[in-house]
Amino acid sequence: MALLFRNLRVHQIFGANTDVGKTILTSGLVRASAAKKIRVFYLKPVSTGPLQDADDEHVKRYAGLHGDLVNAHCLYRFDEPVSPHLAANMAADRRGTGNVVVPTDEAFTTSIASYIRKCASGLTERAHMYVETAGGVHSPTLSGTTQLDSYRPLFLPTVLVGDSRLGGISSTISAYESLLLRGYSVESIVLFKDEYYRNWEYLESYFAEHGVRVTAVAPPPPREADPSQDFIATEDYYRKIASDDGGAGGLVGVIEYLDSKHDGRIKELETMPRRTLDTVWWPFVQHGLVKHEGDVNVIDSAWGDHFTVFTGHRPSIPPSAVEPSSLLESQFDSSASWWTQALGHAHPALALAAARAAGRYGHVMYPQATHAPALRLAERLVNDGPGKGWASRAFISDNGSTGMEIALKMALRVASKRFGFTPQEQKKVGVLGLKGSYHGDTIGAMDACEEGVYTCEWHDAKGYWFEPPSVGINNGRAFVDVPSAVAHTKKKIEGEPLSWIYDVGARLDTLLATAYRQHIDSTLEKLAKGGAPPFGALVLEPLVLGAGGMVFVDPLFQRLLIDAARARGLPVVFDEVFAGLWRLGLHSAGPLLGAHPDVSVHAKVLTGGLVPLAVTLATEALLHGHSYTAYAVGCEVANETLDRLERLASGDAWNSARAAWQAGGGEEANDGTKENRAAVWSLWSPQFVDMLSRLDIIDRVMTLGTVLAFKVADNHAGYQSHSAQALLKTLGDAASESGRDVTSAPGGGPFSIHFRTLGDVAYFMTSLNTPSTTIRAVEDRVWAVLGR
Repeated sequence: MALLFRNLRVHQIFGANTDVGKTILTSGLVRASAAKKIRVFYLKPVSTGPLQDADDEHVKRYAGLHGDLVNAHCLYRFDEPVSPHLAANMAADRRGTGNVVVPTDEAFTTSIASYIRKCASGLTERAHMYVETAGGVHSPTLSGTTQLDSYRPLFLPTVLVGDSRLGGISSTISAYESLLLRGYSVESIVLFKDEYYRNWEYLESYFAEHGVRVTAVAPPPPREADPSQDFIATEDYYRKIASDDGGAGGLVGVIEYLDSKHDGRIKELETMPRRTLDTVWWPFVQHGLVKHEGDVNVIDSAWGDHFTVFTGHRPSIPPSAVEPSSLLESQFDSSASWWTQALGHAHPALALAAARAAGRYGHVMYPQATHAPALRLAERLVNDGPGKGWASRAFISDNGSTGMEIALKMALRVASKRFGFTPQEQKKVGVLGLKGSYHGDTIGAMDACEEGVYTCEWHDAKGYWFEPPSVGINNGRAFVDVPSAVAHTKKKIEGEPLSWIYDVGARLDTLLATAYRQHIDSTLEKLAKGGAPPFGALVLEPLVLGAGGMVFVDPLFQRLLIDAARARGLPVVFDEVFAGLWRLGLHSAGPLLGAHPDVSVHAKVLTGGLVPLAVTLATEALLHGHSYTAYAVGCEVANETLDRLERLASGDAWNSARAAWQAGGGEEANDGTKENRAAVWSLWSPQFVDMLSRLDIIDRVMTLGTVLAFKVADNHAGYQSHSAQALLKTLGDAASESGRDVTSAPGGGPFSIHFRTLGDVAYFMTSLNTPSTTIRAVEDRVWAVLGR
């Protein structure tokens, strides 16, 4: 959780390297703040070495005439003067691992955040705080994680202490770029004014182009052998650099500049809602209903599964909900930012992958060319990914809607040649699909859907859409909801376990399969006899209709639609933009359905949500123009994402979730269904899903992989309903679930939940690596609201 307070200006001090004078310059900043009669807090999260040499003790010793205004503190102290990770492990080994536990990164950042909040509590006047790190930016913390990554959830504005020694220009710039790659805001650089190497002269001009202020400070005097003389000399040094008469080489100007940056940040955040309302069109928002600045969600940063949002523009928040002086709060991103997040926000490995490709290629045109990121991505998706066993080509574009346009062009051109459509028929050719389908907002993708909330005035629906049977859980029992068009009267078939419903192969010879076949065949025959325009493809969102209301379609019906299309020679297109690449716990829907497509489209999870990218897989390609085809940055990020997803797929977290669903479902195995049974699982707990399904206010609940969706029992107004939004509105309040302390948010503070609804349907979605502790915390919050 990023921290921002009106009356406490907090800055984190990073060093470009070890032994660059970080503690000396931080002590000077502390003293300069105190000299202006400002209360100042100094925090050294980790200290190694003897107590008399500890940095917090040094700060206290040289606090100056106004030392009573200085509070210096250390959270973790170790005796050995070595790197923090080694000191912690040595202490654990010396005392026995049962007595000393090395804190996790989450515990470490939570302790820092808790201390900062404690210092901020009750302040009525401006105060300053400096959080000094240990070593260089990549030095490890207690767990072994580098400081850059360990401190990142706190997102504190940064002062970088530059290196004034030989080679210091390079180390300072390298440290600065490493901070930028992780999103840090570097507001000032301070270093010693070494008159021989004169690094500050080069760095001043270099960073002026980047809008970063550089301040050079006189170096400290040589250390005296006599402790009393050394104290006098050091005290005189601090007095000079930390007072107004320090001139251009003093630190008073630095603290005034940092104050102005702090005030400017708050002003920027406060004005963003009004400026946004005046200048921005949002997607999928009824702008007439958003009239107040308090309705604008101002996202200051994001990390992992959480946004950090500004609250200073909202109506007063009850003191019990969040610290009264805090201007930021954590907010769980419960839609995975419209289904894109695979590894959480601002994942450093993905940011580095993007930088790696941007630095090597930028964007290069692709016709009759190749480059390593695109070729590697195409080969892995075709040969070992969702295209394994059927695809031979990959066309790489920039987003799911464009990818679907390409897929439709491929499929319809194949059908046109296969069936010999006349030019007039080619203009009228349509698709088969399911009611509630959504394939994107470009014109061609819209025309492949039935008229609905996502279409526009010049929408020209081309095709026929079957009403799909759906799957759900109610009162602890899985069921298939069969529409009246299939069963003549609407029918709910229940009693079979969820794993049986998704065992498509075992259901092909059932009475329901026979009913489905008869319905599909008779419908297509009637359409043909009735003079309907020709069909050129079957277009499906496998397993779940996302934007159409998170409808979990009976997979047996989709399989039989595929069989019927194939029997008639129609190409089959899978729109796996949302559902593919493990979003539903499956690499691809093909193996579960027992049928592969002729064309499939993948996006969203593909790049972990960092950059737009889409891949259309097919048995053959076609001529299609696209300026950002095989965008090298996106391809490199996609490869990095897929590398990490492959490790997740066989890791302990997913295996534990799979085991929970197999053990918690109370299901009896059917012969030959073991493989399919193992494929049906969720990161959401089976006990929680069962509890939700038994509530009177819930019509049905369903989950697969990262997705949890439930339909509110109301008047079935669908998209016109506000029932889901109204039911869950208090999730937007920052409060600990069930009155307990919350440690699942970065920094361990209270968190709200940012959620989206689809009329009478509410859905929640995690990243693919969301910790189970976070998911359990969200479950508790949702239950606390619904259980009322």
